[in-house]
Amino acid sequence: MIDSPAKEIFAKDYRAPDFHIEKTELRFELAGDATRVTSRLTIARSATGEKRPLVLNGQDQSLVQVSVDDVILGSDAYSVDDDFLTIHQVTDAFVLECVTDIEPEKNTSLEGLYRSNGMYCTQCEAEGFRKITYYLDRPDVLSEFVTHIWASEGQFPVMLSNGNCTRDVVEDGVRKVTWHDPFKKPCYLFALVAGDLESVDDSFVTESGREVALQIFVESKDLDKCDHAMQSLKNAMRWDEQVYGREYDLDIYMVVAVDDFNMGAMENKGLNIFNTSCVLAHPKTTTDLGFQRVEAVVAHEYFHNWSGNRVTCRDWFQLSLKEGFTVYRDAEFSADMNSRTVKRVEDASLLRTVQFAEDAGPMAHPVRPDSFIEISNFYTVTIYEKGAEVVRMMANLLGESLFRKATDLYFERFDGQAVTCEDFVRCMEEVSGRDLTQFRHWYSQAGTPALRVAGQYDAESARYTLSVEQTTPPTPGQDEKPAFHIPFSVALVGQDGPLSCVLQQSGQEASEFVLDITESKQTFEFEGVPEAPIPSLLRGFSAPVNMSFDYSDTELAQLIRADDDGFARWDAVQTLAMRALADGSGDQSGLLEEAFRSLLKSAENGGADMAMLAMLLTLPNEMYISDVLLDLDPVEIHKRRKGLKALLGSRLREQWLACYRKFHSTGDDIDGSAMAARSLKNIALEYLMSADSSSAQVLAREQFEKSLTMTDVSAALRVLENLADDRNLAERVLADFYQQWKGESLVVNAWLAAQATSARDGVLDRVKGLMDHEAFDITNPNKVRSLIGAFCNQNPSQFHASDGSGYAFLADRVIELDKLNPQIASRLLTPLTRWKKRDQSRQELMKAELGRIKAEDLSSDVYEIVAKSLAVA
Repeated sequence: MIDSPAKEIFAKDYRAPDFHIEKTELRFELAGDATRVTSRLTIARSATGEKRPLVLNGQDQSLVQVSVDDVILGSDAYSVDDDFLTIHQVTDAFVLECVTDIEPEKNTSLEGLYRSNGMYCTQCEAEGFRKITYYLDRPDVLSEFVTHIWASEGQFPVMLSNGNCTRDVVEDGVRKVTWHDPFKKPCYLFALVAGDLESVDDSFVTESGREVALQIFVESKDLDKCDHAMQSLKNAMRWDEQVYGREYDLDIYMVVAVDDFNMGAMENKGLNIFNTSCVLAHPKTTTDLGFQRVEAVVAHEYFHNWSGNRVTCRDWFQLSLKEGFTVYRDAEFSADMNSRTVKRVEDASLLRTVQFAEDAGPMAHPVRPDSFIEISNFYTVTIYEKGAEVVRMMANLLGESLFRKATDLYFERFDGQAVTCEDFVRCMEEVSGRDLTQFRHWYSQAGTPALRVAGQYDAESARYTLSVEQTTPPTPGQDEKPAFHIPFSVALVGQDGPLSCVLQQSGQEASEFVLDITESKQTFEFEGVPEAPIPSLLRGFSAPVNMSFDYSDTELAQLIRADDDGFARWDAVQTLAMRALADGSGDQSGLLEEAFRSLLKSAENGGADMAMLAMLLTLPNEMYISDVLLDLDPVEIHKRRKGLKALLGSRLREQWLACYRKFHSTGDDIDGSAMAARSLKNIALEYLMSADSSSAQVLAREQFEKSLTMTDVSAALRVLENLADDRNLAERVLADFYQQWKGESLVVNAWLAAQATSARDGVLDRVKGLMDHEAFDITNPNKVRSLIGAFCNQNPSQFHASDGSGYAFLADRVIELDKLNPQIASRLLTPLTRWKKRDQSRQELMKAELGRIKAEDLSSDVYEIVAKSLAVA
C-alpha cells in the first residue's frame, strides 16, 4: 500500500451500490462562462436491507439547490464537500433534483463538460461525469437518459447527445433540443456536444433491413477528410454482423471530431467523440499509418456498442472486460481488411516494445488490477493490448466455432448488465467444456512469462524432443507466481518448409501444433521427423511471452528462407539484427546482409506480401534494443543502430536503389498495395540516406517537392532532418513544410514530432524553443504528445543525455501540466518510471527528478505513478 493523499481502492472491497438510478433527466443551459445543469434522478434503494444515506459523487461544481420529490431541502438535510453530496435521510424510492453551476471554459482537465475552440464537449470515462452533476458515478449504475440542451437561438447549429433526437424547437429565443437514449447505460457513456459544426451524412442498412443514419460532425474546413472514416464505419458495421452477429440498435450513429481530447476516441452510446487525429484522413494531409489508425479506431469504438455499452464492466477493475475484448475485435477486423500477417507482427512488436517494459517496471499490474489510486492511470497497454492477447488465447484454445458460440452466450446472457471478467471466462468454459482455472492466472498475475526452450534431434529414430521451461519474474506485490497456461504454437521446419510429423503425447499428425504449457518444465516428443529440423516457435505470437531458444545464425537464416509463419520469420530477422547490434563491429552482419539481399530480391520479383517485406527489412527500434541489450547506454545503442543501417545501406546500395525506383510513384492511391509500395520505397530511401547522404538527398528532396501523399512528404522530411549532410537544406525543408501546412493542425503535429525525434545534437534546446512557437499549445494534448511526448519517448539517445537535462525537462513539464491536465501529466511520466533499465549514474539522475516531482502538491494521477516508481528503489 502507498502512503497517498488520495485513497487507494481495492478490488476485494467491491460492494454493490446502495441505490439504483432508474431514470436520469438532465437539462443543460449553455450561457456564457457558466453552465447551469439541472438533474432529475429517479432513484430506488437496492435490495440490501440497509438504510444508508444517499452519497453522490461530485467535483468542481457549485450546488445551487437540492430537492427531493419537489421539496427543496434545507441545508441541515444534506452535506457537501469537494467530492461528495450526502443526503442524510431518504425513502426507498424518490426523485432527486440537483441544480448546479459549472464552468466549462475553465476546465483544462478535459474531463466532464469543457469547451474546445468554442465547442462544448464531454469526456466522462472513467470518472468525468461527477464534474457535470452529482451522481452515482460508477459503471454498475445503469440508467435511461433523457437530455435537454438549451442555448440562445443560432448560437450552436449542432446540439447533440446520446440516443435519438425527440424534440428540436425554439421558444422565446431559446433553442431547446431533447435526446432520448432508451438503452440503460452507466454515466461514463454520457455525451454532449454543442458547436458550429457541419456533417458528412450517409446511411447503413442492417441485416434485418433497418436503415441507420450515419453522421460525422467536423469543422467545415475538414469536410473533405471524412470519407475514409465513413467507409471504415460501414465496413465495421457489416463485419460485426457477419463475424459476431451484432446489429446496431439505435436509429442514428454519430461521430464528432474534436481537437482537444485526452484520448483517441470515446464510445459514448450513439454519439462517439473522437480526437481529430483518429477520424480525419486525406492523402495530402494524412500518412498511411494515419489512415490505418483511423480505420482501427473507428472500428474499435463502433464495436464497443456491444462489447462495452450493451454489456459493460461492473467496476473499473474489470476494465479489460470491455477494452481487451474490443481491442481483440478491432485487431481481427484490421487483419481482415488488410494483411493479417502484418497486423499480427505489428501487435507483437507493440507488446514486446511497450507492454513488456510496463510489465518489468514499477507500474506492472495484472490485466485485472488488485488496486488503484487513480483509475485513469490504468488505461494502459496491459489492460488493452495484453488484455486482447488473453482473449485471443481463449479464442485459439476454443476454435472459431466455439468461440463464436461463447460470445453469443455472453452477449445474450448479460445484455443490459454490468459484469466481470469472470463472467466472460465462464461463458468460454460453459460452451467449450474446458476447465480454464489455470488460464485465469492471465487475469490475476502481472509480469511477462519467460519460456526457455531447447531441442534435440535423433536421426536414427527420426524423433525430435522439445523441452520447455517457464518462469515469471517477480513484480510489485507478487513475488511468487504459479505457472501460467500458455498456448505455444510450434512447427518443425526442414529445408523446404514445415514438416509433417506426429506429436507423441496426443498422436496427432500435423505440420503445426499448439502445445499446452501448464507446468514449470515439460517435454514434448515429435515422431516421424524425416530430417534434422529447425523449430519454429511461438508461431503467430501465440502468447505474450518472452521466448528464448539457442538458434545458430544459419538456423535463423533457414527460418527466414523456409518458414511459412510471418511472425517467426520476422522474429528471426530481428534476432539476427540484435546479434549484429550486440557485436557492434559489423562482423556479425553477414547473414543479415544475405537475408536482406534475398528479401529485396523477393520485392523485385513482386511475388510476396510487400507490406510484410517492409516489416522484415526494418531494424529493431531503439526502445526494444535497450530492453534486450541492457549493457549498452542509449547513446551507444543509437550509434550502433545508425552504423548497422549505414553498413547495410552501403553493401546493398544497388538493391536499395532498385527497390526505390521500382516502388516510387507520385500517385495518391490509398489501397493496400499502394501503401505497401510506399512503405518499401521509404525504407529504401532511409537506407540509401544512411549510406550516402550526399547522393540520396537528391532523391529525398525531389520526393519532398513532388509527392502527392503526406506519407511520402513526411518520410522525405524526416530523412532530410536526420541524415542530410546539408544542414541548411534540412532547415529550408522544415520551413517550407510549416509554411505550406501551418493551417492544418494535425500536419503541424507531425512537423513538431519530426523535430522532437531528430537525432541531431541540440534537440532539447530546439524542443524548448518550439514550446514558444505559435504552433504549440500546452493545453492541447495532441501538441503535448507531438512535441514533449515524442522527445521523451521516441528519442532515447537525446532524452537520456548523460547530464540529465532531458530528465529535468520532463519533470518540469509534468509539474506544469499537473495543474492543467493531470491525465496528460501522468502519461508523460512513463520514461522516468523505467529508471532501473539505465546505468547507475542515470538512475540517480532520474530518481532525483522523480523526488523533485513528488515534493510538489500533486494530483492523485501523478502522485500514484511517482510514488510507485520510487517505492521500488
